[in-house]
Amino acid sequence: MDIRETPLKVLGPIGDQSDIDAIAEVIKSGWWGKGPKVEEFEQEFAKLVGAKHAIAVTSNSHGQDLVMKAMGFKGIDVINPTMSFVATAQIPLWNGCSSNIVDVDKVNLNITPEEIQKWKKPNSEVCIAVNMAGIPAPIDDIRKVFGGFIIEDCAHSCYTDGAGTKGDVAVWSFQAVKTMPIGDGGMITLNDDNLAKKIREMLWFGVTSTWSRAADKSGTRPGYAWDYQVDKLGYKYYMIDIIAALGLSQMKKLPMFLDTRRHIQKRYNEELHPIIERPAYSDTVQYYCARLPIGNKNRDDMIDYLASKKIHTSVHFKPLHLYELLKDDSKNLPIAEKEWVKLVSLPCHNGMTDEDIDYVVYWVNKFIEEEYVK
Repeated sequence: MDIRETPLKVLGPIGDQSDIDAIAEVIKSGWWGKGPKVEEFEQEFAKLVGAKHAIAVTSNSHGQDLVMKAMGFKGIDVINPTMSFVATAQIPLWNGCSSNIVDVDKVNLNITPEEIQKWKKPNSEVCIAVNMAGIPAPIDDIRKVFGGFIIEDCAHSCYTDGAGTKGDVAVWSFQAVKTMPIGDGGMITLNDDNLAKKIREMLWFGVTSTWSRAADKSGTRPGYAWDYQVDKLGYKYYMIDIIAALGLSQMKKLPMFLDTRRHIQKRYNEELHPIIERPAYSDTVQYYCARLPIGNKNRDDMIDYLASKKIHTSVHFKPLHLYELLKDDSKNLPIAEKEWVKLVSLPCHNGMTDEDIDYVVYWVNKFIEEEYVK
């Protein structure tokens, strides 16, 4: 097979004219900040995931940070899995908490109740349960050994059936390489009225949004109400209408995106060389994390080989406890350390075609046959 001229990206967004039109509508409206499109996006997303409240924010990380701050968590221990993006372990540090990094399940790379039981401390009050690659973390089982507050990190699981319904709150991601990308952004979903109120009050420095003041639904202050009171510390984590409009447009295409990703997963599972370990099944297939057993060639050799064929790959993830910032020499996390060196994320995104899949399968299998199995 001839080598393609343009690289095949491992992850990435896809947009069309409907996305351009949605953004153009907001630009023409003259209201670019937080306004009616954000409200509409929140309402529609709440319906999608079956939550009472949905609060649009600038990113998943900022959403989790707001939850920590609204709950008043300081100086406590936060348990999180080592197989995750580095933000998972840094969010507790932003709030003066310790990040208690634990090992994961061998098959799905999710946090486990056994690891939580093993490493929890007297002041372990929060667990960040990441739905790795869209596979739901076992939160029901975690609750049997952990009585604290659970943040369900749904960055990879938009939309896995039942995701976002097990934790005390769920936080989602719409970052540029996610299943429903909007450049960047996130959503907090929950059913707790009081906590939702606290989070909303902290979205913009404790100030009531300009849109809610301009569109006074009570009718008592027609026009723009300029005055407001600030009695709580707040931040600047709110989403704006330009981004929310793109979110509404992308949400309409989400079923199509999920069908595409599941098709990629199915074909990889059926057609890749049998020596490659398939990942656990995922509804969203945020990443297709294949595993290459250690042999005379390794995972990095395959990454270099595929790059020479214009195929981009990645690794999800390097275990958090191996980063200098987060190292804890007192811990031994053998499963993650053994499995991550096998991992390679193959191209999987909303814009892939069957010809793209053919190309990946051909060159992966070629590497296995010619370079790995000798």
